[in-house]
Amino acid sequence: MSFLSTETRSRAARLAGRHIRQGASAAALLLSAALAGCAGSAKAGTDAIQASGSTTVAPVASDAAEALKAKGLNITVATQGGSAGGISQLGTGQINIALSSKPLSEEDQKTYPDTDFVTTQIGADAVGVIITKEVADGGVTGLTKAQVAGLFEGRITNWKEVGGPDLQVFVYDKEPGRGTREVLDKFIYGEGEPPAPPKSANYAIVGGNLETRNKLKSTRGSIAPLSTGFIDGHPELVSVPLEGVAPTPANVASGKYPMTRPLYMITNGKPKNSVKQYIDYILSPEGQKLLPEHGYLTREQMGL
Repeated sequence: MSFLSTETRSRAARLAGRHIRQGASAAALLLSAALAGCAGSAKAGTDAIQASGSTTVAPVASDAAEALKAKGLNITVATQGGSAGGISQLGTGQINIALSSKPLSEEDQKTYPDTDFVTTQIGADAVGVIITKEVADGGVTGLTKAQVAGLFEGRITNWKEVGGPDLQVFVYDKEPGRGTREVLDKFIYGEGEPPAPPKSANYAIVGGNLETRNKLKSTRGSIAPLSTGFIDGHPELVSVPLEGVAPTPANVASGKYPMTRPLYMITNGKPKNSVKQYIDYILSPEGQKLLPEHGYLTREQMGL
């Protein structure tokens, strides 16, 4: 099993800088049927708990929701707009829980000053720079930070430039606001500002993790940032070591691997009532077993 963001400016500026966008959201795992209010408003057996956001956190949230059905909890999990979408929906009172694979930013707090954001870390994940097995077998066994920047900025257009086969590079980038992209930006640029996307026919924006994986599998020479847990069982995709460090559990847990991120459930105020019951379940030994099933690290593995 493989394991594979401090914003440097406001989200508005980031969105303007990265002006390409496709759609408003990834496909929902389960579509929301109704909108809910604050974090403690849902009642077990009556009102549904609404959770939405990160396509990385959603599989764990969905499995826990299914396990709690027998206890009378009605929980709906969606992936509308990724992490940024979940935080926005929570800030506007549409959902009970935001699922996020990126930390809250100062801009989030400023945008929703009446929301008492409370974050609960449920585990951790690694973002990989994913390439196809064809490219890896052709000689790309690792990438440096400079090479990753060149690939995603469109300056490296053929894999032979980084020791691989004579094959064109096709970049699948993530939508602005996605936690995965923010982790990649931080790795490449640190506190610096990422450039505008390249104007290239070999560059496209994708949304959630499933869409990204499908695009990678169907496009020769492709590369994309993707949660490493999503390539388990897909041998045609490879997460390459970055700066000589592979995304092993030990490297992720120690922080040695450079693209490690926490996974959060965020509420408006401290969780209570059935929302607390739901989050407490995910934090319990039984609930924590769900994380490795999706290629993620537990709180214990992260030393929390």
